Parts: sequence; C-alpha cells; structure tokens
Amino acid sequence: MKTLIASALLLFAPLAAHACAPTDFVVEGFKMKLVGSGMGARLSLAGQLVNHCAQPAAAQVAIDAKDGSGKVLQSKKGWPAGTTNIAPGQSVDFDLGRLFRFDPDMQSYTVGIADVRTW
Repeated sequence: MKTLIASALLLFAPLAAHACAPTDFVVEGFKMKLVGSGMGARLSLAGQLVNHCAQPAAAQVAIDAKDGSGKVLQSKKGWPAGTTNIAPGQSVDFDLGRLFRFDPDMQSYTVGIADVRTW
C-alpha cells in the first residue's frame, strides 16, 4: 500500500509543478464604457485575457466596481473562455459588464485574476 501511495505521489508531482497560477494570466486593454443612457444604460467592462502559462488553461476574472472613496459597490467574477482552455500565448476577448447593475456612484473599477483551472 505504501508503494502504491508513493508511486501515485511521484506520478502527480510533475503535474502539480507545472500547474498554471493566477500570475500566469494578465488582463490587457481593460476599459469601462457606458452604453446607452437613462434607464436603458448598461456597462461595458471589456478587455482581453492573455495566457502566459506554458500549458493550456482558463482563468476566472474578478471585477470590483468602487465609489469615489474606494468602497466596493459591486463585485463579480466570470470565466471569459467558459469551459475552454486558452492556449499558451493566446488571448480571449471578454465583456463582463452584463453582470453588473449600473449605478451612477461607480467611479472606478479594478480587475484581477481570481482563479485558474484546466478543463
């Protein structure tokens, strides 16, 4: 039994060493834009998610909408590539604005990588 456990650890150790991390992904060209006006106004929070990992993987993007004092008003997460891995060096366009309800108090937005997964 000990030999089986040791063999399994040795088999999976190289996989864990090469796993992608949130720091292997970057968001480029992130922009906020208000589309429409009045009651029909909606947010566009768009950018490109780029994979700098050595293997295909997917990343979850987190966006915080803040007021003028820096207080987080809304926070949402999304997987821009869905359940599809992004190839090394490749990118995928995203717009997570549809996840947010427009609030005129939103003054700034922060974007980051919340999680990484291989599908």
